[in-house]
Amino acid sequence: MGKADFLSPKAIANRIKSKGLQKLRWYCQMCQKQCRDENGFKCHCMSESHQRQLLLASEDPNKFMDYFSDEFKNDFIELLSRRFGTKRVHNNIIYNEYISHREHVHMNSTKWETLTDFTKWLGREGLCKVDETPKGWYVQYIDRDPETIRRQEEQARKKKQDLDDEERSAKFIEEQVRRGRGAKEVEETPVFTELKRESEEEKGLFFFLFFMIPYISLVDVFPLTLTFPPTVAFNMGASACVAGPSKSSAALGASALKAAAAAAAATKRKDASSDTRGDKKKKSALEEIMEMEEKKRKKQSVRTDYWLQPNIVVKVVTKRLGEKYHKKKAVITEVREKYEAVVKMIDSGDKLKLDQNHVETVIPAPGKRVLILNGPHRDAEALLEGIDEKNFSATLTLESGHLKGTRVDVAYEDFSKLA
Repeated sequence: MGKADFLSPKAIANRIKSKGLQKLRWYCQMCQKQCRDENGFKCHCMSESHQRQLLLASEDPNKFMDYFSDEFKNDFIELLSRRFGTKRVHNNIIYNEYISHREHVHMNSTKWETLTDFTKWLGREGLCKVDETPKGWYVQYIDRDPETIRRQEEQARKKKQDLDDEERSAKFIEEQVRRGRGAKEVEETPVFTELKRESEEEKGLFFFLFFMIPYISLVDVFPLTLTFPPTVAFNMGASACVAGPSKSSAALGASALKAAAAAAAATKRKDASSDTRGDKKKKSALEEIMEMEEKKRKKQSVRTDYWLQPNIVVKVVTKRLGEKYHKKKAVITEVREKYEAVVKMIDSGDKLKLDQNHVETVIPAPGKRVLILNGPHRDAEALLEGIDEKNFSATLTLESGHLKGTRVDVAYEDFSKLA
């Protein structure tokens, strides 16, 4: 009796029955044939083709077992890497998805008796990370692809560069604090100068203040008459006072006060004349303040409060967009209304619309091209020569404009890397 027609009910029923997985005990791995029932498997084992396959396998059984083991391992790892990547997943989930394919290599034809033995073997060979839990064994694929390793190294380099930027910012803040403390210490430190007397009147006044005042105060408190030796004389410049046994202390004090007043008036006139001469040579404090304000105004006239420019690299500093974009670099593709920019993320390619306060400039390595964003050399392209960390500035060589080839010092926030 011949085969039934392809569209006959019997042929359709046979195809429906053979569709999907069948019982493993009725599967022949050598012939790669699945039988539907025990009778069919018995007939297959008695067939001539099956007997020939058994004779071939009996010559070198280890060869066939190793071949099937390699096939099972390669297919299992390929499914794990393609379907789950480097995620940690239960080994039964992977195995159930693997055996859903009809033509898969069965485990009973490999050198591993159970799935647990195969999982342990993967861990010993270093192909996967395996760990045992109360719920069973979990597997995590170890990706050793050169492209993946290169990508991981690039991510680590970007992370290190971000840390370097943060350290540079921390150093900047620390330097500012140190400068503030140093200025405060200089202001609070007292300055001691040498005492210099320029005239005899000052000497007489000094002698009167330190030697005569105690005696005068004693006369005011105690109504006693103080006498000095007849040989002591006080020379106060314009007037002279001689103390003798017949002079009273009150008269001596009055004459001393007059001499002190005259000496003070002379000193004041001298200081006034010297100040007048100094004013002719030096500028007054008001003129100096006005000159400083004029210089500051001229300097600020070339600066603006907006600095966004297209085709420069910036870093996203806002946290409102989440960790996906925080501290990531982007390229400005369009500037809108001076303070808004459309940026394209370098890593993911996403486009965002950000405000000027949500991004900051990027300082490249020396030798890279930059664009000056603010100051007298605005919109000029330059080459980064070096970085001055103490002054928080960089040395640039202008490559455009009428000052091409000139070296200038520009602050960190006034230039950025060109895309």
